[in-house]
Amino acid sequence: MISKAISDKIDKLFEKYQEVSAGQEKALYNIAVAEIPEMVYNSNAIENSTLTLQDTEDIILRDQITKDHDIREIYEAKNLAKITNELLKSPKQNLTTGLIQSLHGILLTGISDSYAGRYRSGKEWVRIGAHVGASPAFVNGLMMALVEQYSLQTDRYFLDNIAYFHAEFETIHPFNDGNGRIGRVLINQQLMKLGYPPIIVQNKSKYTDYYPLFDSYRKNMNYNSFTDMFALLLLESLNKRIAILTSPKIIPLSQWAKLNGVAGNIAANKAARQTIPAFRMHGKWMIALDYTYIKSIN
Repeated sequence: MISKAISDKIDKLFEKYQEVSAGQEKALYNIAVAEIPEMVYNSNAIENSTLTLQDTEDIILRDQITKDHDIREIYEAKNLAKITNELLKSPKQNLTTGLIQSLHGILLTGISDSYAGRYRSGKEWVRIGAHVGASPAFVNGLMMALVEQYSLQTDRYFLDNIAYFHAEFETIHPFNDGNGRIGRVLINQQLMKLGYPPIIVQNKSKYTDYYPLFDSYRKNMNYNSFTDMFALLLLESLNKRIAILTSPKIIPLSQWAKLNGVAGNIAANKAARQTIPAFRMHGKWMIALDYTYIKSIN
C-alpha cells in the first residue's frame, strides 16, 4: 500500500500538472510521441533485444536499418511503437480482455502470427526462469477475473491497483510470447485512462529494481514494491512535462549541479528519489535550468 506522504506528493504534483497543461493537449501529445523510441527501446531491451536506442530511433523515426539485426527485433520495435501510438490517440479506452488481446495481436504480427492476439490454451505452458505461468486451462478465466477485479476496485489507490494488476498479469503470463511488453503497455494504458502521463520502466535497472519484484510478489503476494517503483516513475514523468511546459530551458542534471554547488552524485541520488524535479531523456538525467535548489529543504 502506498504511503500517504507519497500519495500526497503525487496528488499535489498532478494538480500542478493539470493546471499548467490545461489547453496544451497538442504539446502533451507531442511530448509523449517524442518518448516512443525511448519507451520502445527500454521495453524491448528488458526482454534482451540487442537494438540500441539509436537503432530503435532509426527504425521508428526514419524507417532505416543501419546494421544487421534479427528481423524479429525490427518487427518488435515497429509493432510496439504502433501500439503506443494507437493508445496515445485513444487514451480513454476501457481496459477489457478484448483490448488486451487486440494489443497483443498487433505486437506479434509478423513475428508469431499463430500466437498473436490469443491466450495460451491446450498444452501451451510457459516458464520464466524458475516460475511457471498459470495452467493454460485456467488462463482465460484468470484474465477475465483480473480485469474485472481491476475495474471494480475503487477503494484502492490507483497506483496500488495498477501495481497489483501488473504483478498478477505477469504471474499468470497469459500469452505464449510478448507478456512483458504487453504488461508494460497496459501500465500506461491504465495511467492514461485516468489522465496521467505514461511512464518508462528503465532497462538499465531491471536486475535491481524490476525483476526481483516479481520474485518477491510470487513468494509473499506483496505488490508494494511495484507501487513504489511506479510512483517514482510517475513523479518523474509529471516533472518532465511540467518542466517542458513551463521552463525556458532544459539542461543536463550534471550542469545544473555545478551551477548550484551540488555534488554530482548527490544530485543524481536526489533525482533517483525524486526529491528534486529531475527526469530522464535518452537515458540521461535532465532538469529545468530555472529550478531553484533550497538546501535547507532538500
